[in-house]
Amino acid sequence: MNVSLMATFACFVAAETLADVVSTPKFEVEELETDLVVAGRDVLADGVVALSLEDPTGRPLPGWNPGAHIDLILSASLVRQYSLCGSPTDMGTWRIAVLRDPQSRGGSDVVHDKLHVGSSVRVRGPRNHFPLVSAPRYQFIAGGIGITPMLPMIEAAEAAGARWHLAYGGRKRASMAFVEHLSAYGERVTIWPQDEQGLLDLQGILGSAREDTLVYCCGPEALLSAVEGACASWPTGILHLERFAAKPGADEPTSGALESFEVICQRSGITVTIPASRSVFEVLEDAGVSVLGSCLEGICGTCEAAVIEGTPDHRDSVLSAEEQACNDAMMLCVSRSLSSRLVLDL
Repeated sequence: MNVSLMATFACFVAAETLADVVSTPKFEVEELETDLVVAGRDVLADGVVALSLEDPTGRPLPGWNPGAHIDLILSASLVRQYSLCGSPTDMGTWRIAVLRDPQSRGGSDVVHDKLHVGSSVRVRGPRNHFPLVSAPRYQFIAGGIGITPMLPMIEAAEAAGARWHLAYGGRKRASMAFVEHLSAYGERVTIWPQDEQGLLDLQGILGSAREDTLVYCCGPEALLSAVEGACASWPTGILHLERFAAKPGADEPTSGALESFEVICQRSGITVTIPASRSVFEVLEDAGVSVLGSCLEGICGTCEAAVIEGTPDHRDSVLSAEEQACNDAMMLCVSRSLSSRLVLDL
């Protein structure tokens, strides 16, 4: 195990039971980056492969909470995020499931074609921008490979004694991973292959608003947009989404957004000017500020920074509307500023 991993272990506290891991505060851990080995590889469905990742020395891995994901650093320029879909109580293995994307930009092809049992892969994380908040009842909605973060959430909900239901849609039954595993939950899981039953019946699932229920959804943009619309009459804050790609229109500037502004890094003492043509992340990186980035599209949360002063122009697809309104955090790769200066905890 490398030195950075050993030093980082002090920042992670493994939960004793799954009931203890419901919810994750922001900025609670430092980033881990290390090499793991592929200890297991399974084909789960058409185009879906699962990898079990372990430390090559057999040491335990840092703890994580439901909704967390990790980065696979497949090359210097190819970094992809995948949800952890195993059990948070398993301290020896991180499990992910990866769909081969026919429009892949390289990530899923590398996982499917080059990562086999015994392969070594650079990993960074875990990180959680999709935490499971404590509630008496949950409605989980998954589309395709969006089922992955739901599995540990269901396990945690079960351990906490919460009521829950999962609606799981996919193109066809053969392409839907974990169906056999989910069958053990009986009527609490609805499997909905599109070629057999059409699109998910969101009106039937979400037609009646409930104050005791949180809705968690992960999947393609069409599903997320439809769920957002179906939840429009539900109480504020009940809907939690995780996206695979930037939300349409997320990069549109807010009225009053400045083309150029100043960023002050309080801890490092560095001040920079951000021009219209460059991102905050790019300028800070060039100035020698220690920042991490991954997707650079505002969807993974790697570059999140705490805002001490100023008002960001949020253009990410990670923070909820309520979180953006707090203006206490921003994604450096896409967000800009509504104020002449931003003071960041960097």
